Amino acid sequence: MSLLDLPFITAIRRNHALEHATVTILSERCPGLRLVGRSDWGGFTLYGSVEAGDVHVAVSEGLCRLHAGERGLAIHSRCGTNLATGVILAGLASRAALSGKRRSLCQKAIELGLGLGAAFVVAQPLGVAIQKRWTTSSDIAGLRVVHIQRSERKGLIVHRIKTTQG
Repeated sequence: MSLLDLPFITAIRRNHALEHATVTILSERCPGLRLVGRSDWGGFTLYGSVEAGDVHVAVSEGLCRLHAGERGLAIHSRCGTNLATGVILAGLASRAALSGKRRSLCQKAIELGLGLGAAFVVAQPLGVAIQKRWTTSSDIAGLRVVHIQRSERKGLIVHRIKTTQG
């Protein structure tokens, strides 16, 4: 059994896919919407100014469209996976460029610029590949939404979407 097959990891990956589908649908209907999501084994949470009815409709539509085979909805271009990938690559490029004593400061600066440039070019497609392989799963058979709750925390609108796997 692979680590990705552990039940709680599978649940997180499936909820992450539904989160992406929901955010994509909401963004299509409300251009300019600023929304952040976070998935876990019990569902996902959306942070941002969006109406509860719109969230209900987008979650339902996302679930239906994923069930119908729209696997692309599981991937989102602004996912934190892409950001984390870029940060890690930039850190590795910086470390490689700045380590060692035999090169001049000018050479290190050039290598740093080239390394950071390459990191930013590679980060997006690599982040998408990581989402497809490890952080999301569009295989959502048996995934059901059991509850959607809206709350407000210090002026921030929060929607908690609880799911069950089964």
